[in-house]
Amino acid sequence: MKIVVIGGTGTIGSKIVEHFSKIHQVLVAGRSSKKYPIDIADTRSIKRLFKNIKKEQGKIDAIICAAGEAKWAPFKDLSETDYHIGLRSKLMGQVNVVRYGRKILKKRGSITLTTGVLADDPVYQTASAAMVNGAVHSFVQAAALEMKKKIRLNVVSSGVVIDAYDKYESYFPGHPPIEMDKMMHGYVRSVEGRGTGQVIRIYV
Repeated sequence: MKIVVIGGTGTIGSKIVEHFSKIHQVLVAGRSSKKYPIDIADTRSIKRLFKNIKKEQGKIDAIICAAGEAKWAPFKDLSETDYHIGLRSKLMGQVNVVRYGRKILKKRGSITLTTGVLADDPVYQTASAAMVNGAVHSFVQAAALEMKKKIRLNVVSSGVVIDAYDKYESYFPGHPPIEMDKMMHGYVRSVEGRGTGQVIRIYV
C-alpha cells in the first residue's frame, strides 16, 4: 500500500512510519517535512499537500493523521483564543484532512485520525483538549456513514504512550503508560482491517 502519515516525525507518528515502512510505501508529511510540508491548522496547506501528492504519486491507499494541538491550562484561565487552538488544529484540522484527503484515495481506501484518552477520561487542565477529542470521535462515527467509494474512516484513541510518559506523568496520576507496540495495534487494525466508523481505544 501507499500510505501518507501526517505528523510522521512526532512521538506517535514516527512509530507509525517505522512500522508501516517495513512492508508499505510511506510518505511522511508534517510541519518539519521538506518534501511534504503541512500544517493541519491551515486549510490551504492541507489542500496543497494532497494536490501535490496526487500529482506526484497518483491515488493512494491510506492516510493516517497523528497531528494536532490543543491548549492545556486550568479552565478558569482558558480564553476563547485558547479554545480556538484546539478547534482549528486538533478538530477542524483533522476534519479537513478527511474532507480533502478522501478525494485522493483509491476505492476501499482508509483514513485514520488520532485522539486520546482525554475524550473518555479527562484530567485536570484539559477542558479544551478533552472537548476536541470527543468531537473528533463523534465526527468519525457520523462521517463514516456517508463515505463514498467504500472509503473507511476510523480514529485511534490511546492512553499516554510510554515514550511520552516522562513528560506527561504528572498530569495522569495512576494512568498506566501504553507500550508503543500496543498502541500500534490500533493503527494496524484501522488501516489493514475492514472496520469503519470505529473509535479504536487503547487505554490499558
